[in-house]
Amino acid sequence: MFSEIFTLVVDTLSSLYLMVILLRFILQLSRADFYNPISQFAVKATNPLLIPIRRIIPGFAGIDIASLVLAVIFQSLVVALKVVVLTSGMPNPLGVILMSAVMVLGFLLKIYFWSLLIMIVASWIAPGSRHPALMLINQITEPLMKPFRKILPSMGGLDLSPILVFLVLQILEKVVAGLSYQVGMSFSLM
Repeated sequence: MFSEIFTLVVDTLSSLYLMVILLRFILQLSRADFYNPISQFAVKATNPLLIPIRRIIPGFAGIDIASLVLAVIFQSLVVALKVVVLTSGMPNPLGVILMSAVMVLGFLLKIYFWSLLIMIVASWIAPGSRHPALMLINQITEPLMKPFRKILPSMGGLDLSPILVFLVLQILEKVVAGLSYQVGMSFSLM
């Protein structure tokens, strides 16, 4: 019972903070509105850990690599903590880092999946809404949607490009699940 409660609490809290770290990465990648209140929250919540990493790891071509490194480090610490507490053993650091990188990639895909789903539902329920969250979700998903809109343009006011994006995201999730399985297998052999 202790292990289930511990896992629930650690997974919930760590997932929330990991989401904020990855949101910061996505916001910078998509050039979203920095003055949006949600953007400001993500910046303030991640700055204490991100600023020291940025001194060592600069951005490259508009990609905030330091945020990704922070996400992998944070996830690695969570995985290592769970292994130590639940198994009373010491995990292999390389295996933990590899597993964490794959987990971060999977979480990033889930953020895009749910953002896209929210954007689609909001376009039916509240088209043209000026709510800060919906504006931010539109800014996050627009760079993802743009190449697919060129392939499948709007047909009579109906945008079918999200279907292609969902398909690609599902394929990528299958690839990440395969990677997770491969890393997990090699992790157990280490």
